[in-house]
Amino acid sequence: MHTAADLPVLAVCGFSGSGKTTLLEGVVPRLHARGLSVAIVKHDAHGADVDRRGADSDRLFRAWADVLLDSPGEKLMRLHAAEGAGLAAALDALAARYDLVLVEGHKATPLAKVWLAKTGESAPPAEAGEVLATLPGGEGRLAAFQSILDEWLPRAWRAAPVLGCVLIGGKSTRMGRPKHLIAHADGRTWLERTVDVLRGAADEVVLAGAGEVPGAIGGCTRLPDVPDAEGPLAGLLAAMRWSPRAGVLACACDLPDLSPEALAWILDARAPGRWAIQPRLEGAPHVEPLLAYYDFRSRALLEELAAGKTYRPGAIAPDPRVHTPTPPPEIAGAWRNANE
Repeated sequence: MHTAADLPVLAVCGFSGSGKTTLLEGVVPRLHARGLSVAIVKHDAHGADVDRRGADSDRLFRAWADVLLDSPGEKLMRLHAAEGAGLAAALDALAARYDLVLVEGHKATPLAKVWLAKTGESAPPAEAGEVLATLPGGEGRLAAFQSILDEWLPRAWRAAPVLGCVLIGGKSTRMGRPKHLIAHADGRTWLERTVDVLRGAADEVVLAGAGEVPGAIGGCTRLPDVPDAEGPLAGLLAAMRWSPRAGVLACACDLPDLSPEALAWILDARAPGRWAIQPRLEGAPHVEPLLAYYDFRSRALLEELAAGKTYRPGAIAPDPRVHTPTPPPEIAGAWRNANE
């Protein structure tokens, strides 16, 4: 589990009556209008009151069942606190499903935070630790908080580690040997060159799939394809399950013109709300999912494909959270595979 330091989690803190709920109530519709999904963790020291005492759902909860209240337009999941599971586990789980997690309160918890000052306050209390900004009351508070989010959230979004994943397979019938072992013009195999280029852009590189690997890169972590998917999706899910809070920079093994510039262009397209970046070449009818970036949140979309026995990663392209930009002509050759 990663800490909240590399997740988009921001606490809004202040003493009682400082306006925390009012501020959050004002900013969430603005974020929703931008297409961002937001979760709020509200600190309640007095115990939650979310269900009518004595109702069927309350009786079942008190009998030690976790209860999903399913009603038109909303769902409410009432869970018992797992033994030993603290706030960090909850934030980690929420960050896998939401673009931003806002925490109301928890002033002493080590989180990135904004302090809402009441009249007469000169500074946050010492237990608040490091504070990004202190906002006084008044009409300009909401705009000031929005400006802080606009600057902080893109940086927080990119704080997740980048895992380079080379997708390798079996033999190439047409070429008579595995594609990843074919010699590039510079003398290295395609796989060796691909790994070297990825290392310049990723924090770590793994190899997903079966096949022989040259000794020069034998130290790379090998990940077997997951058994519940096929094709490239099996390797992509293997990487995402292995490192569940890393963004995956996926790369097929048969891209002889792969370039650092193309990888930098993909990573530069990362932004809040973009769960995957699947480029679409100029005039192409389909996206290019095998030289693409997958934020860890996109795992939910890919797992849904596997569950439905649809094994094409490009099938998630219609989702509004998938960004499909067109590479500029000077780097478009990086997407040319060996069959072209």
